[in-house]
Amino acid sequence: MGLSQTLLVYVLLCVHLGVSQHYLRLRPSPSDHLPVPDLKEDPDPEYDPREQDLAERTLRKKLGSNFDPNYMSISSPMLVNLSAPDNQVKLQGPMPNEIKKLDLTETPYGKRVKVGKKARRKFLQWLWTYTHCPVVYTWKDLGVRFWPRYIKEGNCFSERSCSFPEGMSCKPVKSINKIFLRWYCQGFLRQKYCTWIQVQYPIISECKCSC
Repeated sequence: MGLSQTLLVYVLLCVHLGVSQHYLRLRPSPSDHLPVPDLKEDPDPEYDPREQDLAERTLRKKLGSNFDPNYMSISSPMLVNLSAPDNQVKLQGPMPNEIKKLDLTETPYGKRVKVGKKARRKFLQWLWTYTHCPVVYTWKDLGVRFWPRYIKEGNCFSERSCSFPEGMSCKPVKSINKIFLRWYCQGFLRQKYCTWIQVQYPIISECKCSC
């Protein structure tokens, strides 16, 4: 299943004939663009969950095994960058084959040059580090109408080009879906009915250097 198929687009709620919740979007929608942009919420507190609707024990039971403390938090975490600076990123796994198999002895003019094993190893390691695209994680506050309201969201490193020569950039190639509870209201004012429903929220899990 492709990336665009795993993402859920914002569904526009028209339950109030375009009057009261005309710009409330329920969940993330089909798009090749991640991370998910901020939802545009109706500012009317009438559509916020009440204190009795936020009972942790009840909501934990409703979310069940979908609660993942690695990507969600009930209380406010430190809303900071959770990843190491780029010059401290530790490369994991084997070196990509497209880098490992580079022929450094052949020039564009057909001539061959000698490259020592140590120099080759150092250059390939530098190239791997330079083109590596880490996922940078940051805690994000989704607001009171999501539970848990804090999500650890991924972004592709974007402070510089990831290619040599420059021109390419880090882009998402994989994502994972996490289940959250979303406060959902139907009806109008006193006639409205609100409840918690489960929604999927896509999070970038892998980035790659591409055009």
